Amino acid sequence: MSDTLHVRSALPSDLPTLLEFEQGIVLAERPFDHTLKPDPISYYDVGAMIDDADAEVAVAVHADRLIGSGYAQKKRSRHYVSPDHHAYIGFLYVAPDYRGRGINRLVLDHLFAWARDHGLPEIHLTVYPDNKAAIRAYEKVGFAPYILEMRLNLDEQS
Repeated sequence: MSDTLHVRSALPSDLPTLLEFEQGIVLAERPFDHTLKPDPISYYDVGAMIDDADAEVAVAVHADRLIGSGYAQKKRSRHYVSPDHHAYIGFLYVAPDYRGRGINRLVLDHLFAWARDHGLPEIHLTVYPDNKAAIRAYEKVGFAPYILEMRLNLDEQS
């Protein structure tokens, strides 16, 4: 990677590319979740997050091309745990031709710094349990399983 690679806060003008990234995430996650509605779907209101003081949308840029993304958002923790607030991260995406080069780590480092600067000492995320590659990548940067959320579809029970 050349020295033209950097991570910065997203701008409203980045939105068209970020919406393409979102569809890349949806496509990658479809095999892990049969309950996703047919396309087109959207997970995030990226435009609103770019403008939200309690959120940071980060983009990785190489030679003026957006190649990755992620967000952190201040969330209230469950009332019975500490800390009172944490950062929730998501929207982690890297363009296919840049994968395996440490781009996610650069985006995560940017988001971790944002969380620290906003007094958020803990980071949470969700990942599909069958997405072993993502789980390994998150564990590599220090994440550990915390709570397993489970579901039961009553319509599929006999």
